[in-house]
Amino acid sequence: MDWAAWIERWGEANVLAAGGLALGLAFGFFGQRSKFCLRAAVIEFWHRRFGDKLAVWLLAFATAVVAVQGLIVAGLLDVSSARQLSARGSLSGALVGGLLFGLGMVMTRGCASRLLVLSANGNLRALLSGLIFAVTAQASLGGVLAPWREAISAWWVVDGGPSRDLLARLGVGHGMGLAFGLVWMAAALYFATRSGWSFWKWAGGAATGLTVALAWWFSYQVMGHSFEPVQIQGLTFSGPSAEWLMRVLAEPGKPWSFGLGLMPGVFLGSLAGALVGREGKLEGFGGAYTMPRYIVGAVLMGFGSMLAGGCAVGAGVTGGAIFALTAWVTLVGMWVGGGVADWLIDRPRQASAAPEPAAAHGVTGAPARAP
Repeated sequence: MDWAAWIERWGEANVLAAGGLALGLAFGFFGQRSKFCLRAAVIEFWHRRFGDKLAVWLLAFATAVVAVQGLIVAGLLDVSSARQLSARGSLSGALVGGLLFGLGMVMTRGCASRLLVLSANGNLRALLSGLIFAVTAQASLGGVLAPWREAISAWWVVDGGPSRDLLARLGVGHGMGLAFGLVWMAAALYFATRSGWSFWKWAGGAATGLTVALAWWFSYQVMGHSFEPVQIQGLTFSGPSAEWLMRVLAEPGKPWSFGLGLMPGVFLGSLAGALVGREGKLEGFGGAYTMPRYIVGAVLMGFGSMLAGGCAVGAGVTGGAIFALTAWVTLVGMWVGGGVADWLIDRPRQASAAPEPAAAHGVTGAPARAP
């Protein structure tokens, strides 16, 4: 492929947007069909069920790590200039942001990418939560919440370069990173085999993870052949959500970018997946999951993602695949925060909704009579 010719003809911004659109279509379609969701995986893990949802997430994560590290080992990718590694980072922001994001994603029943996928399927709860997430992310980036984000981020900072590279800190190379990914892959295959052989679980989970690696490779190719400075980047949803919000509200003439192409791509891809599976359905608020719960959860996710430098995909998978130290701290925080939210919010609700034991009504199940 003649990258230079494409870039010269269409411009860096349009090429990046087109790539984001294409990768978004793939991510949205396979993410929808496989039910890829960090929240669901976290719930299964803390409930010790180890079923389909955990297997899909592990398979996607492992595929991303193996593919990214394989490309680096083969000399086809260099992520050293990625902001997750080269720029100064915050370990306090990663930890606190990850915890808040984990709490929020359980309250909204989905992370940022999952909310976008569900919105395309007709889920109005996810649509509202996604909009509040975008508003909060923008407020955290340069609005009323920015001072809070900056203050927490300043508690514990880490320099860019080797200090932020987990592999460099451990004194190992990308070959070890590839080996680590293969171990995760073996674990994913074990859990996937235990929970059954579903085509979309296998194909969808692996393809979802592969789009993460392809995003890194694509932006690296554009950066290497561009006539203008281009930042290598991967899949993420917090920044693009805020970017789309500002484009709609204040900056309609802003040049296109990878993230601006990604968001509609994921929406359309998920819509196509819902049509294939005949899963489109309008859903509103009701039952125990009330509107205040979703609003608070979306705010926590929006602030947490900007504090941590990424969402469940942007930090957890995209950053984790290149072994960015802050990304792994964020990922651990998300798993812990999700478990805490489930323990404090969902488990008491489930216990209170459980039917009374049969013994309370006598041996036969009929109400016990007073003597």
